[in-house]
Order: sequence, then structure tokens, then C-alpha cells
Amino acid sequence: QVQLVESGGGLVQAGGSLRLSCAASGRFFSINTMDWYRQTPGKQRELVAIITSGGSTNYADSVKGRFTISRDNAKNTVYLQMNSLKPEDTAVYYCKMSVHTTEYFLNDYWGQGTQVTVSS
Repeated sequence: QVQLVESGGGLVQAGGSLRLSCAASGRFFSINTMDWYRQTPGKQRELVAIITSGGSTNYADSVKGRFTISRDNAKNTVYLQMNSLKPEDTAVYYCKMSVHTTEYFLNDYWGQGTQVTVSS
């Protein structure tokens, strides 16, 4: 069983910064992509950033230049550094990892979500 545990959310003023972390634990072969999503009430969950096993990254247009995704493979952890935060960044943030539970099977796992609130 693979578990993802998130941390780092909270309340911050506009223009401030937060750093989210998401650590995977359990038994697995390797981790492929690591992603961050966010969701606000009444809206679909949207992809914020993705990082591949090779370190390539991609971002939603709304966060480009402000957010940075990174990973520490030794710690099975993905980070999201969020700078210049705006009230519209307020959401529950979820991490997702595509995990090889064996050499041949790939499954997606989600974190529990962490609230980020940006005040104006």
C-alpha cells in the first residue's frame, strides 16, 4: 500500500510564499511522474504543475513564473514552492504520484489535500 502525506498549507497574505511537500511511503518499485493539482468548491480539480522522473517540468499558465515544482527522489518527496501568491490561488492542493508498485504495474495515488488560503 502506498500513502502520500502532504504538509505546508496555511493562510498567507497576497504576495507571500508557501512551500508544499508531499511524501510517499510504503512498498513500491519506483515513482514516475509527480503532480500538484488544486480544487476550489464547485470547480473541477485542475493540474497546477507536473515533474517527470527525469526532472522535466510543466506548469499551468496561471502559475508560470510564480510556482516551482521539484522532487527529491531519495526522499520520495515532491515540493511546490509558491511565490507571489494571489487570492485566486486559494484552493485545496493535492499531490498525485504515478507509482510503479511492481516493475510492470503503474498506479496513481493521491494525497489527502492541504488548504491554501491567500488573503487580499
